[in-house]
Amino acid sequence: MEKKLAMPKLRPEMTSGVLCAWLKEEGDPVEAGEPLYEVETDKVVNQIEATESGVLKKQLWEEGDQVAPGAPVAILETE
Repeated sequence: MEKKLAMPKLRPEMTSGVLCAWLKEEGDPVEAGEPLYEVETDKVVNQIEATESGVLKKQLWEEGDQVAPGAPVAILETE
């Protein structure tokens, strides 16, 4: 089953974040709680963890893209 992973809202005033690095590549296995990508806000860089286990099927944004909170970031193939 496919599950879309969304950009979290890291602060109440957050309007977007820069996806600065993918820590997993398409096709890589991912465990729940494992860092998946990094997001830079106006103050810090945060590692975002996978919420479920599966395989990273598709990265929907490239490094350097501005992404709004709630927007799909990746597709995870779960069991």
